[in-house]
Order: sequence, then C-alpha cells, then structure tokens
Amino acid sequence: MRDITAIIPTKDEELNIRRCIESIRELAARIIVVDSGSKDRTAEIAEEMGVEVVFHAFEYSAKQWNWAFDNCDLRTGWVLRIDADEAFTPELCLEVEKAIDCHGKDDVNGFWVSADYFFLGKKLHGRKKKKLIIFKTGMARMEDRRRDAHMILSEGRAIELKNAFEHHDFKDLDTFVKRYNWYATREAQDYVDYAVRGKQDAALSDKKNQSKRNKKFGVYYKAKPFHRALLFFIYNYYLRGGWRDGKEGMIYHVLSSFWYRFLVDAKIYEYMEKGKEFDELKAIE
Repeated sequence: MRDITAIIPTKDEELNIRRCIESIRELAARIIVVDSGSKDRTAEIAEEMGVEVVFHAFEYSAKQWNWAFDNCDLRTGWVLRIDADEAFTPELCLEVEKAIDCHGKDDVNGFWVSADYFFLGKKLHGRKKKKLIIFKTGMARMEDRRRDAHMILSEGRAIELKNAFEHHDFKDLDTFVKRYNWYATREAQDYVDYAVRGKQDAALSDKKNQSKRNKKFGVYYKAKPFHRALLFFIYNYYLRGGWRDGKEGMIYHVLSSFWYRFLVDAKIYEYMEKGKEFDELKAIE
C-alpha cells in the first residue's frame, strides 16, 4: 500500500464499482467514492467495502473531478483518479508502487497509463487511450471543458508506465447509446464555445494533450461537417485496424467513430441553423 488517495466518481455504477475498488484497495491508502446521486446500490456497495462515500451534484466530468480535488481533504502525497468502469491489474499496481518509490522527490509529478479497452466482453486492439491518471497532490487539475477534458500538470513532467489498466463497462448497449448521446451534447457545446464564441483553451502544458487538441480543432473540425464523421470512421476502423476486432469492433466503431461524431455535427447544425439552445447541464438520468 502506498501514500495514494484514489478518487472514483460514480452514478449508478453497481455493476462496476466492486471490481474497481477491489483492484486498487491494496495499492491506495485511501479510497473515496464521489457519488452524484445513484439510484442503485453503488453507494451501499462502496460503504460495505469500507471506503469513504461523499455526495456532490454532477454538472460535467471536469467540474466533478476538480471539486473532488478541492474538497476531499487530500492528505496523501499522490492522487489516483479512476472511473468506476476501470480497474488496475496486479502488474500495474506493482509498477505504480515502484514508480512512486522512485520518483517521490524528483520532477516527475505524474504518470501516463494506457488502457486495455473491452467492449461487449472483448478486448479491442483498434482502440487506443492514454490518461494522466496518477499525479502528486496539488500538481494537476482537469481543464474546464464539458467533454474531452485533460489533466494538466502545473509543473514538472509526466512519464508513461508500461502496464495498462482495464476499461471494462459491464452495462448494456442501451446505456452506452444513452451516455454517448449525452456526450454529444457536451461536445457540441464545447465546439460552439471554441468556434463561435471564441473561448480559448487553458494552456496545455503537456505535449500529448496539445497534440490531441491541435488535431481535433486544427484537422478534424476543419473538414466538412457530417462528411468528417465518415472519414473518422474509415480512419479508425480500416486504417487503425478496428476491423481486426470482429463484430465487437465493428459495432464499437460504427457507434463511437461514425454515429457519435455524426450526432455531434447534427447538434451543432441544430444549434447554429435552427436556433435550438442546449439544455441545462445535468447528470445522465
């Protein structure tokens, strides 16, 4: 066990929360579940497992994370941010322990960790994601964006660990589609803020984050609306090898690369051409 506080935001995560907590309970000295009003047994399960549970109303993910960083009385040297549908492997836990012991007093203030993504029970090789998931307390915050927000180190540098965590959501496709519809609204709002209202990003000190944002607004959103969703699907499914993951890969990329991105463009069109205002921010029901 290391000098780490793990924070897990939740909303109706009874299918995922036990696995998440079990995977890190021997690593983190303190585990806090920040629940936004679950109607299932999420909070009850967490309390039964002996972790702290606090409640805070949800607006969007970045605000929830930053509220937790500011209000959970973080006394450990390190913070681990982990979603309820994610879990650490024993190999990753061991690597984190060694990395923390090695970098406790130098300028390495965070660790990038890649994800093994599972969809409909199958690991997808054509889906890549890395997150700044562990950092020294007080050295990082989430940028204030409704969607696609990144952790930003205030100083120092981050290094990448070799082992991956697992992202494995046990909920069904109905939940997936509902969540991505919610994401699409937030993505459209961020686009309008950037392209129409001229809101600029906070400084992105990490080169990985800056590269991702430059590609998004400097390449993807420069392409023609609606057509870019199809191009994005072709890129992810054919050029990056999503097709190798069988039916699960096809379903995932059709929904996340094409349908989701097409829906974002539709919501941008509805706002800009039809005068439809965005709904007030609130958690997914």
